[in-house]
Amino acid sequence: MVEVRESTIVDAPVEEVWRVLRDFNGHDRWHPAIAQSEIEGGAPVDAVGAVRAFRLAGGGFLREQLIALSDEERTLTYCLLEAPLPLMGYVATITLKTVTDGDRTFWDWRSTFAPPAARRDELVRLVGEEIYKAGFAAIRRLVGRGGQGAADYRESGPAAVLRRPEPAEAARPPPGPAVPVSTVRAGETTRAILVERHGGPEVLQLREIALAAPGPGEVRLRHTVIGVNFIDVYCRTGYFDLLTPPGVPGMEAAGVVEAVGPGVAGLAPGDRVAYACPPVGAYAERRIMTPDLLVRLSDDISDDLAASGLLKGVTASFLLHDVHVVRPGEAVLVHAAAGGVGQLLVQWAKHLGATVLATVSSDEKADIARRRGADHVVVYTREDFSEAALRLTGGRGVDVIYDAVGGDTFAGSIAALAVRGHLVSFGQASGPVGTWDIGRLASKSVTLSRPNYGHYTDTPEKLAPHVERFFAAVRRGVVTVGAPRRYPLAAAAEAHRDLEERRTTGSLVLVV
Repeated sequence: MVEVRESTIVDAPVEEVWRVLRDFNGHDRWHPAIAQSEIEGGAPVDAVGAVRAFRLAGGGFLREQLIALSDEERTLTYCLLEAPLPLMGYVATITLKTVTDGDRTFWDWRSTFAPPAARRDELVRLVGEEIYKAGFAAIRRLVGRGGQGAADYRESGPAAVLRRPEPAEAARPPPGPAVPVSTVRAGETTRAILVERHGGPEVLQLREIALAAPGPGEVRLRHTVIGVNFIDVYCRTGYFDLLTPPGVPGMEAAGVVEAVGPGVAGLAPGDRVAYACPPVGAYAERRIMTPDLLVRLSDDISDDLAASGLLKGVTASFLLHDVHVVRPGEAVLVHAAAGGVGQLLVQWAKHLGATVLATVSSDEKADIARRRGADHVVVYTREDFSEAALRLTGGRGVDVIYDAVGGDTFAGSIAALAVRGHLVSFGQASGPVGTWDIGRLASKSVTLSRPNYGHYTDTPEKLAPHVERFFAAVRRGVVTVGAPRRYPLAAAAEAHRDLEERRTTGSLVLVV
């Protein structure tokens, strides 16, 4: 695989540039290489899944599919379905950001694909020069200040229409200097676990992939320890739409800042950092990230603890303090209590004054849950946990259940709840919960929550309180994070098998 990446500055407001680029069928009206384009089946131009079929000015026919679009983030991702050139596995992403100096637009355009070795340099040059740089120049002519700008863009009913520049206009040099702040990089590589198709653990393959230099507002990290979490399994299988093959999974790691790009403040090479956030890509020796959700590590927080505990600790923090605020005297049931998040929930809920019931699958795991402070432990392979919960609460039921198991436990959890109890379903290790008639919840006035990690952690302002709370709990001994089970990076598939088959307790990490 190679990565081609080009970036530039457009002297126009980001809203103006995004209005043009988000039209997935509009490239024939601004890119000089495109002669004609149409959306198959008449789908909306911004509909995820829409396919555009187009012809090049030189006669070639291509089909591309829109696979992600966010107006909030001003980013879109598309893949190549059919082309006259061997750009195998081609996936490209366009991202726009505001440059506050002069109200300009930073435009990043990147792609990955697998070219034949003999044509690698030719195809990298074609994508970088004839597609990306030519597109930059065309947009600068279209909307850049001093060029044709907004006069070239007019609204026509529900769709925006772009006027193709006349030949004289096309020959005019772009207003102001072109500012390429990042270039094609096909030489430097790093080892990573690549998912080339969704599937079982066997799709996790160690590969050499292209490695970029950090662009404006980016840092390059060298990982030391990488967290393995069930969300990585969901990405690998395609259940969560966070990884589009070919791609690198993983949302948690610790390491060292290796290099910083222009405009990055507060971080320098050598700084120890960790993260537990999208975008995926942690299963690699090195990677590029923006620094906004990186966490600086103090000397008392080890790389092992950060990589194995940060995502789980942040999860436990918002589950116990935001999704359901645990009060002293409440009865709390934790499923999978010997797992990474489960152990934190048991300890933390007990500290908050709750009576904690834990469910596990074996006697060995039962011992772990007891050592973490559970008041009652049920081995659900031998005993019905819902009947045990009712018996242990004198028939009342529990106030809140934290359930990361899913299909195998959902019905029993409803039965184990007290009237006005709260079921927090935050995972589905055993599979989806299936279709439920919401009317069945009325028998106990049940509250059902399905929290999404990203909705509690997607900005520094949201993330920071949970990180601070978790690290403070570790320092005070409120929670203990056990030593993780370690695997080499190349054994990622083995780690996933062990995790899915419930052969592990606590946390799993990949060691670089």
